[in-house]
Amino acid sequence: MKKAAKPGKPIPVEVPSDPDYMMSLARGLEVIRAFGDGRAELSISDVARETRLSRAAARRCLHTLSVLGYAASAGGKFALTPRVLSLGYAYLGSTPFSRVAQPILERVADTLHESSSLAVLDGQEVVYVARAATRRILSIGLSVGSRLPADCTSMGRVLLAFLDDAERARYLARVKLTRHTSHTIVDKRQLRAELARIQLAGYAIVDQELELGLRSLAVPVRRHDRVVVAAVNVGVHAGRVEPKTLVREYLPVLQDAALEIGQAIGHAIR
Repeated sequence: MKKAAKPGKPIPVEVPSDPDYMMSLARGLEVIRAFGDGRAELSISDVARETRLSRAAARRCLHTLSVLGYAASAGGKFALTPRVLSLGYAYLGSTPFSRVAQPILERVADTLHESSSLAVLDGQEVVYVARAATRRILSIGLSVGSRLPADCTSMGRVLLAFLDDAERARYLARVKLTRHTSHTIVDKRQLRAELARIQLAGYAIVDQELELGLRSLAVPVRRHDRVVVAAVNVGVHAGRVEPKTLVREYLPVLQDAALEIGQAIGHAIR
């Protein structure tokens, strides 16, 4: 299931005539996104293929990234340098989510003896912005910056459920549902019904839809104005914790944590 955590294959953005749009910047970001998930080193041809850019454009982007210190080359291959991390840390440093959530997630993990995470929605994926891990359940390793499909993850479904009607309809119109296990919902009508149920219940349970053996529970994190800005979850092994136990014992702990994070975000912003 390693492919589940891929950052997503870069797709060149088709942009109408827009005098303020900087195509060179967009291409550079696509090149950065071409790396990862086992692709530590790429040739110019590899990058051109992954990004669907021309070889000349890929070469210029890689050269520019190298001059700026974001990439390095050796033996015809390019690799990103640790300086790229500064781009992600710029986001983490500018948002109160990770700063205020980390100690709260650690307390949840200590209380429940299970890993707990905070994520936000980015397109059709959730991005982990804070995490307190106690044990590894997924076959993939998750950390801050990891991305997973929103449709088959508990945090993703919570965030989708609390989108406004128009945004949720646009998402459902364009998403391509992938069957990861025999439990995965791949029918859009069924997913739409599940999102409606989550909106009413105020929480989501995803039972072995992303990976066999993984069961997770998530709740929304709301700002002071009640707008949902993130989701917090706990992941358990399906053989250890039943869904009823998640609702009875884990849900109140997560709801308290979500309320505390939401309140702390408001204080951090002010």
